[in-house]
Amino acid sequence: MYARSAVLVACLAAAAVGCGGDKEPRAQRPAPAVDLSVAAPNDMATVREETVQVEGTVAPAGADVLVAGQKAPVSGGGSFQATVALEPGANVIDVMATAPGRGPALTAFRVTREVPVTVPDLAGMSQQEVEDTLNDRGLTPEVEKVGAGIIDELLPGDPSVCEQDPPPGSEVRRGSKVHVVVSKGC
Repeated sequence: MYARSAVLVACLAAAAVGCGGDKEPRAQRPAPAVDLSVAAPNDMATVREETVQVEGTVAPAGADVLVAGQKAPVSGGGSFQATVALEPGANVIDVMATAPGRGPALTAFRVTREVPVTVPDLAGMSQQEVEDTLNDRGLTPEVEKVGAGIIDELLPGDPSVCEQDPPPGSEVRRGSKVHVVVSKGC
């Protein structure tokens, strides 16, 4: 009787740990992920505004959506929208969707906010002042010296800006060239 009990206990222990049976525990298949699609803006988009409107869809329509860490409302049809504030330069915006019984979905895209630079009035500045002023604003000076002949050497004063292009007050991209004409005889 003792031998039978020992065998019975050994079989129960083996069954408890899954040994010796035909049915090995199977890994469960992961739940399908939420379907997530971002329609706007496109990855690598460049804008000048301080914010960007993120739009997309999710399935199932009851999924929760976070855009840049903030909850975005989802319509009955699964559409979502969110307004995201942008810093100057490159921004990475992440979008995550979750739903009960489904795996999470995550995507990210880049949006660059370009901040236009206003071209300053350079009239009367020396070449060094022009270069310093434009470099400080992220613009590239393109200096053209005119009248460098013997007569120009005899004229009083120092060479200064006579013309510039683009004109003062223009808004241009950072890194743009500003052409100036420098001469003593403006």
